[in-house]
Amino acid sequence: MTTDAHRGHPSAAPDCHSGAAGTIGPAGRDPLPLAGRTVLVTGVSRRIGIGHAIACRAADYGASIVAHHYRPHDASQPWGADDIDAVMASIRTHLVGPARLIDIPADLATPGEPARVVEQAVAAAGHLDALVCNQAMSSPDGSLSEMTEAVLDAHWAVDARASILLAQAFAAQAGFAPPAPSGSARRRGSIVFLTSGQGLGPLPGEIAYAAAKAAIAGLTPTISDELIDVGIIVNTVNPGPVDTGYVTEAGREATAVMFPQGRWGEPDDAARLITWLLTDEARWITGQVINSEGGFARWRR
Repeated sequence: MTTDAHRGHPSAAPDCHSGAAGTIGPAGRDPLPLAGRTVLVTGVSRRIGIGHAIACRAADYGASIVAHHYRPHDASQPWGADDIDAVMASIRTHLVGPARLIDIPADLATPGEPARVVEQAVAAAGHLDALVCNQAMSSPDGSLSEMTEAVLDAHWAVDARASILLAQAFAAQAGFAPPAPSGSARRRGSIVFLTSGQGLGPLPGEIAYAAAKAAIAGLTPTISDELIDVGIIVNTVNPGPVDTGYVTEAGREATAVMFPQGRWGEPDDAARLITWLLTDEARWITGQVINSEGGFARWRR
């Protein structure tokens, strides 16, 4: 099972950022740094989710988008499922020029599905230039005393195994080239995994989720080392506490003091960093686990 958006961990945004595509930025900066590229984003099934925000911002940067989704997971959660057609229609409003949107439903916990998603994406788009593994399983989970083999295995399948196999299939594409001098036209690839702040503090009641996400963070340097020689950079982002529709108003107010800016993270806060990591501006960054938590202070309670 997968959810549309990585929770990031404990403000919700009903849609993507409102910035217009193609707006001229600082002098000399390409306003469409992903033009001509195709980005596969997993877990894109809710307009309030991080995956949707990443897809929208990558589209604003000129990319074609392959959006993976698995609505049944969201339907099983307290927040419920979104209308997939509406989610895709929202992303389409951000496409620039000839860029296009392809959507692929799949349960990434099913054996063989991660590879199939990549294969279907390549068949439809011709090639993939970037992969963002945003999928995440939310529940069931529990404390150590409540943990079962089945729950541990389910989280491993979605939160860790699927990301590893997606990266494997992505890297198996032909056409990537080893690093070359700046300005080279050689094709580069980029992978961004998502983790949580399990290494920075406790995640009470989330033993299975924390374990699987810790595995991804721990693997990042190793996968990066293996893939840099074929021209693919690999990084992991902990988006920090982002409410993608599961936090109550009372809970949000009770923890507001833990955020120096007085608010929880919004989906586009994570999307700005993640999408930038897909551009050539980030070509020197690989093997990193980047914590983007807005100054979140766990000790302020």
